[in-house]
Amino acid sequence: MPTTAKFHDTGAGGRARQPGTAGRDEAPEGGSEPVLDLRDVAVRVGGRTLWSGVNVRVGAGEFTAVLGPNGVGKSTMIKVLLGALPTARGEVRVLGARPGQANDRIGYLPQRRSFDASMRIRGIDVVRMGLDGDRWGLPLPLPTARRRAARERVAEVVELVGASAYAHRPVGQCSGGEQQRLLIAQALVRRPRLVLLDEPLDSLDLSHQSAVAALIGRICHHEGVAVVMVAHDVNPILHHLDRVVYLAAGGSATGTPREVITSETLTGLYGTPVEVLTASDGRLVVVGQPEVPAPHTDRPASAGDGRAVG
Repeated sequence: MPTTAKFHDTGAGGRARQPGTAGRDEAPEGGSEPVLDLRDVAVRVGGRTLWSGVNVRVGAGEFTAVLGPNGVGKSTMIKVLLGALPTARGEVRVLGARPGQANDRIGYLPQRRSFDASMRIRGIDVVRMGLDGDRWGLPLPLPTARRRAARERVAEVVELVGASAYAHRPVGQCSGGEQQRLLIAQALVRRPRLVLLDEPLDSLDLSHQSAVAALIGRICHHEGVAVVMVAHDVNPILHHLDRVVYLAAGGSATGTPREVITSETLTGLYGTPVEVLTASDGRLVVVGQPEVPAPHTDRPASAGDGRAVG
């Protein structure tokens, strides 16, 4: 169902200005309860409003990206959804509950973890940690049926992410893209209803970015899992997305990719000319000025980063 992009800009006084259409993002089709429901949400850190006016509903099987330049609080939104950070205004419901109350039904992949090349633990064991890695003390012997079910589930998600060929290798010997697939399998192994991925494409080359983005989109749509992914560069993932939450300079815009990723909306958010082009195959490509460093950063900025806006 089409929605209109909502553009909110806090302005110098911190109060929301809304040059675009008012209202909140549309509910998922079919009338079912949304997996995520954010209503006029704002977040302040250190006395500064990072973003405001976020209105979005995410349904089962929808792939949503949180986009924007460094320092606007993209990873902060993941913290809000997990209940680790309060909001300054608005209401957040996650799987019908307040943030933090349904985390057992959420798969979470934090910002890029690197495995030392000498690490001998197998990839399949990394995935298995998603089932029981939070347990402490001596392992208790499981009934045969439960052991078998656990092995079958681990094998199922390893195959789902296309990692069967290298899952029994030491994880330190796997490439960056292979490691990321194993970590995505780890986030899926408990059959979550919502998966939160914080910069899963960071540090991957372009070919691996495209492959992992396609994998996430396929899992999201085929398995009926809602996925919210933080990303810095919009171009590798844009054509896989159902919804976009775009954050910049205290403001926000939400909607479908073709509603939000427009020259007019992004220029308004950034306060500098941004151009959105349509490639020969119909894909949108975002180009613009190199981003200006923000006072707040939720991940280290790369020196001399001149990537396209997104």
